[in-house]
This record gives sequence, structure tokens and C-alpha cells, in this order.
Amino acid sequence: MVAPMDCATELAAEVDLHQLELRFATLRLPEPRAVEQLARSIERVGQLVPCVVVAAGGALVLLDGYRRVAALRRLARERARVQRWECALGEALLGLLARAQARALVPIEEALLLRELVHSEGLSQHEVAARCGRDVSWVNRRLLLVSGLPDSVLQALRAGRVSTWAATRVMAPLARANSDHAQQLLEALHREGLSTRELCCWFEHYRRSPRPVRERLVQRPRLFIEAQHATQEQRADARLRAGPEGHCARALRQCLALIERVRPSLSTLAAGGGLNPALVSQLARLRAAIEALHSELGSEPDHDPHPDPRCGAHPACPEPQSARDQPPAAPVT
Repeated sequence: MVAPMDCATELAAEVDLHQLELRFATLRLPEPRAVEQLARSIERVGQLVPCVVVAAGGALVLLDGYRRVAALRRLARERARVQRWECALGEALLGLLARAQARALVPIEEALLLRELVHSEGLSQHEVAARCGRDVSWVNRRLLLVSGLPDSVLQALRAGRVSTWAATRVMAPLARANSDHAQQLLEALHREGLSTRELCCWFEHYRRSPRPVRERLVQRPRLFIEAQHATQEQRADARLRAGPEGHCARALRQCLALIERVRPSLSTLAAGGGLNPALVSQLARLRAAIEALHSELGSEPDHDPHPDPRCGAHPACPEPQSARDQPPAAPVT
């Protein structure tokens, strides 16, 4: 990685924790598990990596090492090893983004630091990109992660109530599209809680739903997930009851439905001047596959003793009809 500048540094020294100004604590994610692991390591072998500070406004501002400080406080330590960067605060923030030996920042932490540089330090996106060894598109993509993201979501993210994935992939786009729905969803998640997989399923359904259904979805996301689970269990029970015979019957009905769907188009094309070679080839392959199936079964039934005009299942079969005969799914209420 290309360094944006050369910051003169002082050798590591120990300072009291109360001397450190945690100005950028709200821009870093706490991650309690990582802090706990770090505390155990410090208790066993001591603080190996110094924190990074810079002098600004008469205070020592902590740039890197917020987890280390949290771990030291958990151990009731009063002092921390720090390395002081002799440069301006803006240069130090750029250095934090560019330095390869630092712990990897998650994308939303990078986005928050970039927003600090652009909004508070007055740097342009082009300047930030050039000085931290990135391209402008990377800076823009990171800034979009927090564009329009409400402070309430950021607070929930820092408190660990919302994951980084949920904040960037669900809450951010939802807040840009409908801030009221984003706030309602955040409140519902605080009450009920959803796993990442459940939230992904919820958001996919939300994106495809009309406005009245969306209103109910943001109010009761847990109810939707429970309805989805119940539907999946019912389908699994039906498959278990039907067994392999039912699976084969359902697949054959689907094949028949597809043939019925393309038959009008093929007839029109044949009457209008003949089928093109690609369609003729596909039809030949289909016929060969059916003949091979008959050969494997060892018989070729000439007729269906119980014909169904809809090409559906035998009345005694518990399997549902093909999708084209089913009414649309009712919205969750």
C-alpha cells in the first residue's frame, strides 16, 4: 500500500489512560469478543503493540488502539504504551487509512473515517483517494455505505445491536429509500431480533412487495419470518408424505406444463415459415431424452388410464397442482 505522507513519530512511551482523548470512539466498532481476547493476551504477555496518538488542540487524540484501551480498562490498568505521530490531525487520519500494519478496518469504519476527512477536514474525495493510496471509486463506494444512514442505526451498530452486514446491506439502502421504514425496522429488531439469514429473507420479500404489505412487514418482521418457517415446514411435510413417487409425479407435471406453455408458440412459428435449426435441435434432444427414459423403464405406456384435462395429478395424489393453477400467495397479515 502506498503511504500518503511521512509522519515523524516519537518512540513508544507510556501515558495515563485519562490523558487520551477518545475523539473517534464513535467511528470504531467495539466488538466485545475481540476486546475480551485482547484483554486475555495483554494479561498474559503485556501490551505488545502501542496505540497511536496525535497532538491536536492541546490533547493527545487516540487514532488507533481503541480496542487496546478498552482491554486495558477491563484489566483495571491505568497506563498504555503509545506512539505519537508528529503531524496534523487530517494527515494522521489519512495515515490510519493507509498504514498496512494496522488491524484491518471493516468497510463501515473506513466509511466513517472517510466521512470525517471529507466533512470535518474539508478534503475532496479526489484528494483523499490520492493521499491514502486508493482510487476515487473506492472512496465513493465507502461513503455510500453511510450515506443517508440515520444516527440511530449508527448507534445501534456501535452498540452491537445491528451487524455490519445488516447496516450496509439492509438498513442503509432502506434508509435512503424510506427513512420511516428504516426506523420502524430498527425498533422492531430491537424488540424481536432477527438473524442475518432471516433479515436477508425479510429484505428480499420487502423489495418485491407492494406498499400495503411493506407497511406490515416493517411493523412485524418476526411474524413474517414465523409465517415463512410454517410454510416451509408444511412443504417439507407434504414432500415427506408423497415420498419419491410424489417427487417424480410433481416433476413430470412440471415437464408437461412447460410443453403446454411452449406449444402455441412452436405451432405459430412452424406455420409462419418453419422452425429454425436451433429449435429443431432442441426438440430432437427432448424426443431423445423421452425415448431414453422409456427405454430405461422397460415399457412405453400407450395411454393414461385416468386422464386429467389440466395435466394435473391423480385425484388421490396429495401433491398440489402445478404453479400455473395456483392462486397468488396471500400477503402476511
